[in-house]
Amino acid sequence: MKAKTSMATSNAIAIILARGGSKGLPGKNHAIVADQPCVLWTLQAASSSSTIETIVVSTDDHEVASIAREFGCSVVDRPADLAHDTATIDDAARHAYESIGSPAVPIVILYANVPVRPESLIDDAVNTLVDSDCDSVQSYSVVGKHHPWWTVRVEEAGTVQPWEGDTLYHNCYRRQDLPPAHVPDGGVIALTSDALMCRVGANNGPHCFLGNDRRGIITSEGDVVDIDSRIDQMVADAILNEKLRERAVHADR
Repeated sequence: MKAKTSMATSNAIAIILARGGSKGLPGKNHAIVADQPCVLWTLQAASSSSTIETIVVSTDDHEVASIAREFGCSVVDRPADLAHDTATIDDAARHAYESIGSPAVPIVILYANVPVRPESLIDDAVNTLVDSDCDSVQSYSVVGKHHPWWTVRVEEAGTVQPWEGDTLYHNCYRRQDLPPAHVPDGGVIALTSDALMCRVGANNGPHCFLGNDRRGIITSEGDVVDIDSRIDQMVADAILNEKLRERAVHADR
């Protein structure tokens, strides 16, 4: 638990999800990124937010739990049936939410394997949620050269076919001519407790916990890095070390 100065939207709860298992990068949530455990970057981001009052970490990883408790946060022990690789984030978030008494306040879902996110991203999402009275707000990054128009099927014989339709690349060959497209980047999900608990009448499906009225915040390339591989870890490490060097230079001036 963490007390902060009161604001109109300062009672949000951050639920940090930190499952222990990972096939792509074992132990990624406590892997060292820029000289500290990955989860600690998310803990610090949540702690720096002016809209978050309470931080809860849902995990089955003993090392992550130890880091969270040392930071001063509550830890919800995630049961085995919510800690395997087919468990859904919303089931894990609901379990953590109910474990702390189900208060009717904004909920912020944060992933422990995202050490890089803009400083204002969490507050921007919560303020958008509250000001718009929507069901959820999620961050999205701009899709560049991996645009869906340039997605193809490479058949067993090596022949190339359009992913959809009849025309390869939608007959678009310049990146500058691609229409805007965005993909969830894992930086933040802010949502109402009613949306999380599926009480807003959204159609059943894997993302029904996001509700009906969904809003997005657009981030730029490199603003958010989620770690699922060793390469991701190296990229995040480089970005964060560069930011730390810049801060040190400014502090010396």
